[in-house]
Amino acid sequence: GKMPPYTSYHAQRTYPMPDEPFCTELNAEQRALKEKEKGSWTQLSHAEKVALYRLQFHETFAEMNRRSNEWKTVMGCVFFFFGFTALLIWWQRVYVFPEKPITLTDEWKAQQLQRILDMKGNPVQGLASRWDYEKKEWKK
Repeated sequence: GKMPPYTSYHAQRTYPMPDEPFCTELNAEQRALKEKEKGSWTQLSHAEKVALYRLQFHETFAEMNRRSNEWKTVMGCVFFFFGFTALLIWWQRVYVFPEKPITLTDEWKAQQLQRILDMKGNPVQGLASRWDYEKKEWKK
């Protein structure tokens, strides 16, 4: 049977018994099954009982309570945006941002440290206080 459009059928876990059956427009086979339903249920097969249930209800409780697969879509979108963001950051570093200044190179930093030590900068508590000027190495 096919569910007619604009029906008032509404079933959910909190209200599992809707006022109307799921299928109201029945074909000849389904009408014959509904007539057979009026007799003894011991004469009905399991498949016929399931078919009658499906005429009355859209889902079983197990189907209503099963978990959704929406989390896969959410996680896929999250990873897609992480990847897109990483590509955007890489593109900016390669094509947008200027080169790093020379003052951030290791050679420059080593020369700057040597200059501070040569000038004996902050000899009481700073870098110069931790440098041994006679052995030319850091104090232990």
